[in-house]
Amino acid sequence: MAGRIEDYALIGDMQTAALVSRDGAVDWLCLPRFDSPAVFAGLLGTDEHGFWRIGPAEAVATALPHPATAPAAEPAGSPAARPRLADTGDLRVPPPTAAAPAVPADRRRYRGDSLILEQEWDAQGGTVRVIDFMPPRPLAGKDAVPQVIRIVEGVAGTVRMRSALRMRFSYGRVVPWVHRVEQPDGGHRTVAVAGPDSVWLDGEADTYGRNLTTYADFTVRAGERIAFALTWQASHLEQPTPPDAEALLDATADFWHEWVGQCTYQGPYREAVVRSLITLKGLTYAPTGGIVAAPTTSLPEDIGGERNWDYRYTWLRDAAITLSSLLRTGYRDEAKAWREWLLRAVAGDPENLQIMYGIAGERELTESALDWLPGYEGSQPVRVGNGAAGQLQLDVYGEVVEALHLAHMTGLVRNDHAHHLQLRLIEYLEDHWTEPDEGIWEVRGPRRHFVHSKVMAWVAVDRTIKLLEQTPEDAPAGGQLERWRELRDTIHRDVCEKGYDPGRNTFTQYYGGKELDASLLLIPQVGFLPPDDKRVIGTIEAIQRELSTEDGFVLRYPTHDESGNNVDGLSGHEGAFLACSFWLADDLAMIGRVQEARELFDRLLSLRNDLGLLAEEWDPRLKRQVGNFPQAFSHVPLIDTALRLTACGGAYLSAQPDGTAADRAGEQATV
Repeated sequence: MAGRIEDYALIGDMQTAALVSRDGAVDWLCLPRFDSPAVFAGLLGTDEHGFWRIGPAEAVATALPHPATAPAAEPAGSPAARPRLADTGDLRVPPPTAAAPAVPADRRRYRGDSLILEQEWDAQGGTVRVIDFMPPRPLAGKDAVPQVIRIVEGVAGTVRMRSALRMRFSYGRVVPWVHRVEQPDGGHRTVAVAGPDSVWLDGEADTYGRNLTTYADFTVRAGERIAFALTWQASHLEQPTPPDAEALLDATADFWHEWVGQCTYQGPYREAVVRSLITLKGLTYAPTGGIVAAPTTSLPEDIGGERNWDYRYTWLRDAAITLSSLLRTGYRDEAKAWREWLLRAVAGDPENLQIMYGIAGERELTESALDWLPGYEGSQPVRVGNGAAGQLQLDVYGEVVEALHLAHMTGLVRNDHAHHLQLRLIEYLEDHWTEPDEGIWEVRGPRRHFVHSKVMAWVAVDRTIKLLEQTPEDAPAGGQLERWRELRDTIHRDVCEKGYDPGRNTFTQYYGGKELDASLLLIPQVGFLPPDDKRVIGTIEAIQRELSTEDGFVLRYPTHDESGNNVDGLSGHEGAFLACSFWLADDLAMIGRVQEARELFDRLLSLRNDLGLLAEEWDPRLKRQVGNFPQAFSHVPLIDTALRLTACGGAYLSAQPDGTAADRAGEQATV
């Protein structure tokens, strides 16, 4: 059974990622890309759908009869046995199953500022550490293949260990052909093959097969290190070169040390900011610059319900705000790569801008359900693909233009194609901003005139005008600039007249409606109205009253009307949306309630797991993280809020993990 969402750690190579649980199991891994079918899908099912667990054997020790013989190979389905291991006697351990769960690690951490995971167990006989990482593929060039490397290190005493590997291709549906391949040096490698894919296991301990699972039982003593590696390779190619685990560990540590060294933020929230930046880097598909929203699919927003979506794609909105955070913390190369990805994805057809694309710019993201997977804690359906790709969301134009504007303002080298794209986007908006759309939250109900969508259309026009005013030589002929100034005023007036409820002194979710929407918190942040405008303050206070949970976090919108009917086309409820809660902290700081903003921010930081990671939402009833994990759209606003609170200056009264408030009074963000 999968662990709680917050019990997982992320490792990745900037082309795909794995989730590793506290009990040492890799329960999710898609190969060779983020959006490829999973080889380990236990996260969305059971151990039968694939996992790789390494941990102390005594955690589930049971005496079994010793086999009489041991074959040299381990074909799938054979009742293979293993040779007697001199240092383990007759100890046999059954496969870790729901009936005999492995024990969670006593401690875990990332090695410094990296995606190298270290977990430690105080086990019978001593202490052992398992080091998990994926070497960044940019280190090995264009022909690099994905690898998961696991190094077992004896810390104290002597510990008996077990590796249990169950590969199930195509999201847990396909049992591969597992066999050994003899090597010229007399050794062998284990390979699993299914259709176009092969996965090679290399290890420094003997393996044996049982119940369609590959095991290794071994002992590690203090100071010893035993390495295992999984390497993906297209099945029609020659076998990949066995990795040098220790050399790759050093290279991976150096990679992250150098990358983090570029961060320009030195404020009081540096630990949280850097961990979020590393997470965003881990969600970047290096070959193209695309950024996935999350490395998972179908982790539920409502446990046991249907609000389960595939987030392994690049949302223009998410990627645009990620670019903003990267630029403001010193990461210009990533911002430039995303801009190039955008130009390729949109190509010559900005009129048909999608809200999301595949990580290489693919447009077809057909949604389907995997009915053989029971789902995370019974949450069905398990979806791959995303039907929302075809929705109209006018706010995306604003986010994209805002990102391009920020790139220009921060001195990113000019790109004439990006400039041309921006003008084409405004030409499209000029004709279509009056249309209803599905809005930022991708509701599967009727299209409406969402206020946030109109505000972001205003942002797109406003930023383009400002760009052309700074570079008048780029302004199109024919009086377009003056026409766009009039358009900007028209949109602004339209929103203030039709999207504002004067009786309640608040903007509303859509024209003519009464419901609130947390996206309205962005109105002062994008400059649509100043923070001290009474309508802004009234909207903030209304959202606090009507959309906040008991612990002060923020829901996106009411999912049910006064009669109890769902308003977004989906059954069930959802948790507090973490991005919206960070937006509230930003707004509170902007209207002068800085201490309240810091207190909310500290409470949000406390929701991170012990490794600093956040999912999409927080379930206030169950007190646990929900939604896909880790979620870029949670980590980006964390960074933004940290930068804003740091820029506020003054005494940091909230306790920070890396020092006292008084020590950091007056510190400012360096960007």
